[in-house]
Amino acid sequence: MISFMKAKIVVTPKKAVLDPQGKTVQSALEHMGYKGITAVHVGKYLEIEVTGDKETVRQQIDDACRKLLSNPVIEEYHFELE
Repeated sequence: MISFMKAKIVVTPKKAVLDPQGKTVQSALEHMGYKGITAVHVGKYLEIEVTGDKETVRQQIDDACRKLLSNPVIEEYHFELE
């Protein structure tokens, strides 16, 4: 069945990768008085509107994430279709 969907994609640095933006945000939050922050990870959020068969769309979005939207060496991603 062909339907209209929205892919919501989150790309973040892998846990083992140094995240200088995240460290900067964490430090700024601590200096502003926010307590208990143990880590901040800065990433990307994308929304892609697409039509098609749900399984085909899922495969296409996963392929796009691996080949273009993320760097698989240093980033990980997850997405959901709505």
